[in-house]
Amino acid sequence: MARRGKHYSNIGLIRELWEYRELCYFLAWRDIKVRYKQTVLGVLWAVIQPFFTMVIFTLLFGQLAKIPTDGIPGPIFYFSALVPWIYFSSTVTNAGMSLVANSGLLTKIYFPRVLLPAAAALSNLIDFLISSVLLVGFIAYYKIPLGWHLLLWPILVVLLMLLALSLGMFFAALNVKYRDIKYALPFFIQLLLFATPIIYPASMIPERFQWLLALNPLSALIEGFRYVVVPNRTVDWNVLGISMAISAGLFIAAVAYFRSTEKAMADLV
Repeated sequence: MARRGKHYSNIGLIRELWEYRELCYFLAWRDIKVRYKQTVLGVLWAVIQPFFTMVIFTLLFGQLAKIPTDGIPGPIFYFSALVPWIYFSSTVTNAGMSLVANSGLLTKIYFPRVLLPAAAALSNLIDFLISSVLLVGFIAYYKIPLGWHLLLWPILVVLLMLLALSLGMFFAALNVKYRDIKYALPFFIQLLLFATPIIYPASMIPERFQWLLALNPLSALIEGFRYVVVPNRTVDWNVLGISMAISAGLFIAAVAYFRSTEKAMADLV
């Protein structure tokens, strides 16, 4: 029981997470196996979902609605945004539900509770990498030359994980107290889809409203992923810097809130 009562402040968050790193890997691997258990197509679902969504977006918004893609081929424009978006939305959703879904573990043994949302972020990264392979295929098909911008890819992935994990931790801790989160979270994700330049380019937003777009840290990340894929596309480094600052602030706030509610989680879940 003394072990159960140990708080992060005793040995530090980073050190304790390092001690339990193998458990984090195990939880992530468990999530992957459960996700594709008894499925016919298995990990192909990681490609099917963004691919067919891209097809629908290309036909509906590109061909019928004539929404501009800033000179980028439609499939590249939509797919390069859908790959990080699907990772983000699924990670926030899965991480947000992770504590309640694993209530049995929380009441039986001690471990850093943050491992559950962290495992969700880690397991979804596999799907992200698989769908990224198809994106490479699109780049080769359209003969888009790659440049030094590709070096930004891992940095953007880390920032994407940080942002998704931050919101996932916040909603996970909140969901333990208020089960309304189960209904509010999908609605939040749906609204965020339209508030992020996925269907449309950021250039469609009037100049006087660009600052509103900058308040959504995911917007700069999505534009950044497009910039990596299409080197001749410009990226607003100031907005990307704001996104990084907001993401870092959200992570610090999420960790603080998660830690403040952790002791009572086993009793409330």
